[in-house]
Amino acid sequence: MDFFRLYWRVLALLKNDRWVAVGLSAAAVSLAGLQFLEPVLFGKVVDLLSKTDRLPVDVVWTEAFVLLGVWAAVGVSGIVANVAVALLADRMAHRNRLTSMSHYFQHVLALPLEFHGDVQSGRLMKVMLRGTDNLFGIWLSFFREHLITLVSMVVLLPLTLTMNWRLGLLLIALVIVFAVLTTLVIRRTQAAQAQVEGLHTELAGNVQDALSNVVVVQSFTRLNSEAKMFGDIMRRVLDQQFPVLNWWALVNVMTRASSTVTVILIFLLGTWLHLNGQATVGEIVSFMGFAGLLIGRLEGAVAFISHMLFQAPSMAEFFQVLDTVSTVPEKPGAQDLARAEGTVEFDQVGFGYPRSGKILHGVSFRALPGQTLALVGSTGAGKTTSMQLLQRLYDPQEGRILLDGVDLRDITLESLRRNIGVVFQESMLFNRTIRDNLLVGRPDSSQEEVERACRMAEAHDFITRQPKGYDTLVGERGASLSGGQRQRLAIARALLKDPPVLILDEATSALDAATEAKVSKAMKALMAGRTTFIIAHRLSTVREADEIMVFDQGRIVERGSFQALLAEQGRFAELVKTQLTGVS
Repeated sequence: MDFFRLYWRVLALLKNDRWVAVGLSAAAVSLAGLQFLEPVLFGKVVDLLSKTDRLPVDVVWTEAFVLLGVWAAVGVSGIVANVAVALLADRMAHRNRLTSMSHYFQHVLALPLEFHGDVQSGRLMKVMLRGTDNLFGIWLSFFREHLITLVSMVVLLPLTLTMNWRLGLLLIALVIVFAVLTTLVIRRTQAAQAQVEGLHTELAGNVQDALSNVVVVQSFTRLNSEAKMFGDIMRRVLDQQFPVLNWWALVNVMTRASSTVTVILIFLLGTWLHLNGQATVGEIVSFMGFAGLLIGRLEGAVAFISHMLFQAPSMAEFFQVLDTVSTVPEKPGAQDLARAEGTVEFDQVGFGYPRSGKILHGVSFRALPGQTLALVGSTGAGKTTSMQLLQRLYDPQEGRILLDGVDLRDITLESLRRNIGVVFQESMLFNRTIRDNLLVGRPDSSQEEVERACRMAEAHDFITRQPKGYDTLVGERGASLSGGQRQRLAIARALLKDPPVLILDEATSALDAATEAKVSKAMKALMAGRTTFIIAHRLSTVREADEIMVFDQGRIVERGSFQALLAEQGRFAELVKTQLTGVS
């Protein structure tokens, strides 16, 4: 992303606070004008003092008090304007930083699994935090300092030509030197700094990867290997960063040198002009003040530009994520489905993941309300993928999927997923309390409803034995609970949601035989009147399904009841025999 276009986009994010931004801009113009007046007034005072021997004493005092009064008013106005800018800019920057963070967070959560499968969560966290911190810094420094610098250069600098065009040209030449040097260095270092930011992103991803698999790191004694990998990336960061730092150090030296030369030239040219009657001592003093003021502003601007150059890649990554378009977009005017009846139909559905071959081939079936369909087959046969398509985590590339006769692509995502409950193969709990995890699907549930769902899922007893009962924190991904406890909470969560369509993805895989028998009774009550899909490897769990669909290499190769499929002595019978004997 082009450097200055990126800068403009950062400022454009303030559109909701545009009137505050307009007020701050007006204050910046006022501050620039007030700062311009101070050297002028100082020069006037010097000229007045140089004429005291030719003016009456009362006239000198009168003019002096007028000048000092104006100077005092300028100083007080500058203080008030600075306080107003500081307060308003701080509040606006803080507010918009959190707004941008919220927008990013919601956008990322809404992106489909295809996006999250390609991007590490550690990278996304790093992009959000660094990106919004950099936005905050730019907004703050722009309205506090750099807008005043811009106004000084664009509007007030030309006004110096009206005072003395010869001395004014020296100041304009100084600005041109700053601009040329900065532009050249930006072009030389922009690509290198982007590579540095890419390495920082890789570093964040590796750290997140190691921390999320800390058990593996410790069990397989990977500590030294992971530390070495971290050190290798760190050395590559320094190799790329040092040349960039060298260039900006050179800019600082050159700009300081040009500033010194400009001050000397103003003094020499001013002296020559004064000797020739073309400039007063006061004008020379004023221009010395202009030079000092302008040099300070320009050095601040160069420091800001160099700082922003280091930040630009991280902000470009931030906007790149925000610009990511969902591969499962919601149609304008999509239907908001109320509670569905539960008729689900797959019509010649074909699908393949972006980096793999085709997974599903012409899958067709129809499930009526209250029916239970089981999806069985070997790992990778397409069972879970089919159910992901039903939740519209992906869109089919061929065919269509309908709920109550309506194509899923014509239904709002929120209302579609509100009608589907899922018990995942992995329980996927938040690092929150047990109650918070249960209320994920139905936040307005009462405590009585929560406890009833937990009793049905055989979870209430172990919950009450926890230190704080339903208010116990479960740890990251439910780490403080056993596998069976996590799975029972996931079942209770689905029971509480009370959806018309239910997906059980190996829902009882982590339960012992006794608990599974109890939960199965609750499942029967849960599945009554609902369209239920059971994904199962343990074939004993699908005996009572209305229909079993056997998937093999993305196709439904057999379908029927448990006993009918056994009698066919086909693929399903082979799977059952393998589980019973352990021989393929």
